[in-house]
Amino acid sequence: EVQLVESGGGLVQPGGSLRLSCAASGFIFSKYFMSWDRQAPGKGLERVSTIDRSGTITTYADSVKGRFTISRDNAKNTVYLQMNSLKPEDTAVYFCNAPGVPRGQGTQVTVSS
Repeated sequence: EVQLVESGGGLVQPGGSLRLSCAASGFIFSKYFMSWDRQAPGKGLERVSTIDRSGTITTYADSVKGRFTISRDNAKNTVYLQMNSLKPEDTAVYFCNAPGVPRGQGTQVTVSS
């Protein structure tokens, strides 16, 4: 079955850290660009970060640059998002994406004191 399964979200205080994981299955993971998007309550989908097939080239939204790091392990068919210095405005459901692959359920990140 082709699927993406996100995990690692939770409740964290401002300034804290979380590491999100996305496990891919049913397709050749190493051949796909991957990305993380997020959707905050009442807002549209925002592209947070992207990573190329080899993990060499990454991009970040200005809102997370310097705080988030995307990475991947092609041997484990997994993409990660390390999130540091979290802010309340980072609160959202986070999704990983692969072109043409159905979106997963996402993982909720809540940043609050």
